Amino acid sequence: MTRLSILTACCLLILAACNTGRNKELPDNKIRQQVDTVGFAQYSWQIDSVMERLDRKGWKKLSGDPWKLAICPHDDYTYVGKLYPEVLHNVMADNIFIIGVAHKAAQLGLEGYLIFDTHNQWYGPYGNVTVSPARNEIFQALGEEYAMISDTMNIVEHSLESMIPFMQYFNRNISIIPILVPAMSPERMNECGRALAKAIETCTDLREWEWGRDFAIVVTTDAVHYGNEEWGGNDYARYGCDDKGNARAREHEHEIIDNCLSGEVSPENFRRFSEYTLDSTDYHNYKWTWCGRYCVPVALYTAYYLNGSGALNGELIDYSTSITSDHIPVKDIGMGTTAIATDCHWVGYAALGYR
Repeated sequence: MTRLSILTACCLLILAACNTGRNKELPDNKIRQQVDTVGFAQYSWQIDSVMERLDRKGWKKLSGDPWKLAICPHDDYTYVGKLYPEVLHNVMADNIFIIGVAHKAAQLGLEGYLIFDTHNQWYGPYGNVTVSPARNEIFQALGEEYAMISDTMNIVEHSLESMIPFMQYFNRNISIIPILVPAMSPERMNECGRALAKAIETCTDLREWEWGRDFAIVVTTDAVHYGNEEWGGNDYARYGCDDKGNARAREHEHEIIDNCLSGEVSPENFRRFSEYTLDSTDYHNYKWTWCGRYCVPVALYTAYYLNGSGALNGELIDYSTSITSDHIPVKDIGMGTTAIATDCHWVGYAALGYR
């Protein structure tokens, strides 16, 4: 069993009938609690300790404007390490659209819509994080054609919460607009991205928010899930699990990043990303196992349409894996791992910033 799967399954059974639908309004609700308290920090002293243990000498020096859009991993802190803060410290806006994976959406029968929640706060280690009132306006602007509500989905999803402790470490004043993206066709990704961009533009123009300074978009994905061990009986080891096979898999990862994510943002690149990651005959199935195969194109389409005629360029901050990164020691601060890291079970991590 992988990441908190037993807990997640229990939650799904309990919550399956709760709070799912394309409601016309988003009522205020209770605080959204953290689901993964093993791989992620839940207390301020934990995230402070993690930051103290990082070797910042290897950080890529950043110059120029803050990120308008960032891609960040969401695996256990011990594995991902410095990539979290290395990309997120250049997200300087107070208002952040965080776009994530809906890992359990298929089990709940959810697909084809941008998924919102109704909580007015999310748990954070330095204090609860406010959900921006802009969320309600975005939801209303998207309407039933593109948006729906599922607290059930949000309560069991770990991807977005992974980034909050690091965001808070750098900025205690953040507010968030959380959005999850379940399975959808490449055409639907384009449609949802265009609609979301229009909604964001209307909302931010009214508030006189500047992109990059006042608001930013952060999308989270882990890269390839590789190997044939403890992947629920699935074999994801296209090139084998020996040193040569794993090296070829990492080369394939860099090919995807170079051809689809780095450089100027272009719909042609997004379509190419889907060709790399989705089965051509059934978009529900993996071709190459990036969990963000839906949310990354939606976020990129959103950024593309939001940016208009100007150029938006992506910069690779770094790439690592759960077996090649320097693992941060976390057991002594009450944290751990939610999955193994071996030559036959590893995860890739790509961090990119756009401006």
